[in-house]
Amino acid sequence: MKKLLLVSVILFLFKNSVFAQDNKLMVDNLFHIDQMNSHDENFALYFKPREKAILARGENSNYINDFPKDLFIYDYKTKSSSPLISYEWFPARAKYFLKEYSFPVFPDDFAYYLLEDNRTLVMISAVKSLNKNFKFDISKKKLELYPQNGKFNFIISSIAKSCGHNNFNDNYKCSFYKPLISSTLIK
Repeated sequence: MKKLLLVSVILFLFKNSVFAQDNKLMVDNLFHIDQMNSHDENFALYFKPREKAILARGENSNYINDFPKDLFIYDYKTKSSSPLISYEWFPARAKYFLKEYSFPVFPDDFAYYLLEDNRTLVMISAVKSLNKNFKFDISKKKLELYPQNGKFNFIISSIAKSCGHNNFNDNYKCSFYKPLISSTLIK
């Protein structure tokens, strides 16, 4: 009887372990988590946590955002890394576009879609009450509000689809993009 109980407990634990691994694989298939290579593999984008916590204003009270993450870029040719979207400038610049939103936004509050040109990031807000999205030019380091009537058709929250003709000689084609997200969005 004890052996039967022991075997059933082991099988139950093994089954739950396999299910948890399958869920993790599903998340990895839908998102790039904390790191992503460019389409031409010349650079990588990754999230790096800040060394200090940040006191932020919330809806009902102030809160401490423990080690928010900034988006960095790593250049494989020069083997150098630098901040791309950081808390030093991003909240102030985002406030310029978000006049009706009175709470701070962090770089890791967005899902980042890197387009095939390897220089444009479309930033989709993961904060439900924030209904604005951004476009960021990597080479110019310029943040803009993403137009509401843009070319993207979002099928589900994790995959974006862009369809159309690149030029008159091209066939109509669709490209699918997995976003880069911070692991703090999953928690």
